[in-house]
Amino acid sequence: MRLDSVRGFVLDVDGTLVHRAGNELRVQPGAIELMERVRASGRPFVLFTNGSHATPEEYAAGLRSVGLPVADAELLTPLCSVQFYLRSRLPGRPVLLFGGEAAHHYLAGAGVSLVEGQDGEEVGAVFVAHADAVDFPRLERAARAVLGGARLLTASYQPAYAGAEGPILSRGAMTAAAIAKASSTRPIVVGKPSRAAFQAIADRLGAAPRELAVIGDDVNMDIALGRLGGARTVLVRSGISGEIELDRIPESRRPDAVVSGVSELLERL
Repeated sequence: MRLDSVRGFVLDVDGTLVHRAGNELRVQPGAIELMERVRASGRPFVLFTNGSHATPEEYAAGLRSVGLPVADAELLTPLCSVQFYLRSRLPGRPVLLFGGEAAHHYLAGAGVSLVEGQDGEEVGAVFVAHADAVDFPRLERAARAVLGGARLLTASYQPAYAGAEGPILSRGAMTAAAIAKASSTRPIVVGKPSRAAFQAIADRLGAAPRELAVIGDDVNMDIALGRLGGARTVLVRSGISGEIELDRIPESRRPDAVVSGVSELLERL
């Protein structure tokens, strides 16, 4: 599949452009060249990661430190896409957040009303980002808020993502699962794959979803995101779905193309 006619690119981060080993980032072969070549062609791109332990600007700075040429405005996370969901579905409603200090400051700075869910305090949504620590009283307050009608939103509900030494388990998914079990509900994903994520992407790129190409290593997140928006999809086998047998996946969920690593895309641009 050629990518000449694509007007904008959506690139995954972990498992696609880099591998994460603790606090160390290892750039994948061809990742820097791919981004530079897309930029030189005059076409925009964004990187979308489901990680939410840092702000988008902090993520971008970390990637630049290992050589990836990404600007702050070219990095999106669920901290961006959750705002699209809240504005369209729950405008002005207060949010009980499970997340670190970075997520709190970022969302509060964007005008999201954050509350603790104490007795008598209104909660319109519970949003689960990455949290290093949670406690049972807060989990119970969140579950009671959901039982009372609040939406349960999560950055991701996939159990793991690709790391340099194998899958890294998702603490956010664990936290969301605990609240979901206690409240007998299913979380609404606002990261990948979701319409909220595609709204954030299309808004940032200024292009229709069908004009985009989504490139990533996870069939259940990246390829599902592209399928949801009607974009072209490329599975990179350098990450979490590297060993998956595509003929066992329903045709509606398969990628349009498969490559071993992003370096193979250079000749298709």
